[in-house]
Amino acid sequence: MWKRILYILIILILGFGLAFFVFKSEPKLNSNFENEASFLKNFPFRLGLDLSGGSHLIYKADISAVKTGEVSVSMDSLRDVIERRVNLFGVSEPVVQVQNSGFVSGEDEKLIVDLPGVTDVEKATAMIGQTPLLEFKIEAPKDTPQNAIVDKDGKVTLDTSPQFVSTELTGRYLEKATLQFDETTREPQVSLQFDDTGTKLFAQITKDNVGKMVAIYLDGAPISVPVVREEIPNGQAVISGSFTPTEGKQLVGRLNSGALPVPISLLSRQTIGASLGGNAVTAGVKATIVGFLLIALFLIFWYRLPGLIAVFALSIYVTIMLSLFKLLPVTLTAAGIAGFIISIGIAVDANILIFERLKEELRSGRTIADAVSAGFSRAWSSIRDSNISTIISATILFWFGTSLIKGFALTLGMGVLVSMFSAVMISRIFLSGFIFIGEGKVARFLFGSGISK
Repeated sequence: MWKRILYILIILILGFGLAFFVFKSEPKLNSNFENEASFLKNFPFRLGLDLSGGSHLIYKADISAVKTGEVSVSMDSLRDVIERRVNLFGVSEPVVQVQNSGFVSGEDEKLIVDLPGVTDVEKATAMIGQTPLLEFKIEAPKDTPQNAIVDKDGKVTLDTSPQFVSTELTGRYLEKATLQFDETTREPQVSLQFDDTGTKLFAQITKDNVGKMVAIYLDGAPISVPVVREEIPNGQAVISGSFTPTEGKQLVGRLNSGALPVPISLLSRQTIGASLGGNAVTAGVKATIVGFLLIALFLIFWYRLPGLIAVFALSIYVTIMLSLFKLLPVTLTAAGIAGFIISIGIAVDANILIFERLKEELRSGRTIADAVSAGFSRAWSSIRDSNISTIISATILFWFGTSLIKGFALTLGMGVLVSMFSAVMISRIFLSGFIFIGEGKVARFLFGSGISK
């Protein structure tokens, strides 16, 4: 008995604590809650683009030069680079994700960039900017066909200038870039330091091309064409071009924010107004509150005391879910809110299964204590199987779906897992705690259901 009371107290403390964490509004900083305010501000709800407004950009990645087995790694690296670059501009909670065309990576690899709060599409596009594509190229073999040049009079000549071919060494292997000045001429230079893989590639390139030119290309144009005098094993290269210190500093900043591992091109851009997002939030909150109240009234009217306990368990369930949304954090979209609402219905289904089994046990003449135990035991297999099938469906949707579908699948899957805890554990603990009311008519009426006794 005392153990049940202890469990109930723990659940009540947990419920009120999470409710305070979720619903506490802006505390006053001049009160005794300064640390508390700081803590709460570190965990705000993260709203998706469709709720907060902003810009939605879709880029196409050119992976034609990437080996098939390295496409996934290159796209993940591209995502990280763009995310770092966007973060430099102070955008709140940007979402950068990779989307491929099907079950495996293919030629239609896309990068989706959501910038909440940025409703100026031109500003959003400029924010992504032309992040530099850094390439190292070597002289083409002598037997390489020369390019034909046609002048304004139609005369055709061969281009005798050196031609270059690409190597595996790109900005993907850049560790850092720094601005320095030539000790003799005081001209600005950009020093490059590669990672371990890049160091090995650069050492091999310089070893194989001693006495030849190695061209450094930035965004498809050569910016430095030095002659290799000896092998460079330390992974350091220098870009010396006709740029000012300001331009050199800007180039360093762009390189350090991320040199693109693969080139990208803008496919589409879309602006979502803040008013549309606000309306979606309001509609979602209203739908959740109205739906919860209607479910609560039905449960209390039809299932009486177990229904009241189920409402309390659902309240804790909602509080736990909202706390997880803050702590993980989960980016809430309109589809995500829909998944959350559906998960509330699934939690209610679990309680109804339990209460119907409880009713059957009471009608068979069992005591309330035995009926509660048997009701949960008999309902568990059905709850388990139905929830596992829902979790599998949510996992498939999350794995193969787009960003919109993933938000729905994530909140639905989380909701199903938490609902199993709230329906089976919390409801059972509280129902077991009310067994002390005895076996009289009043007790059996409270534990019954429907409009009959």
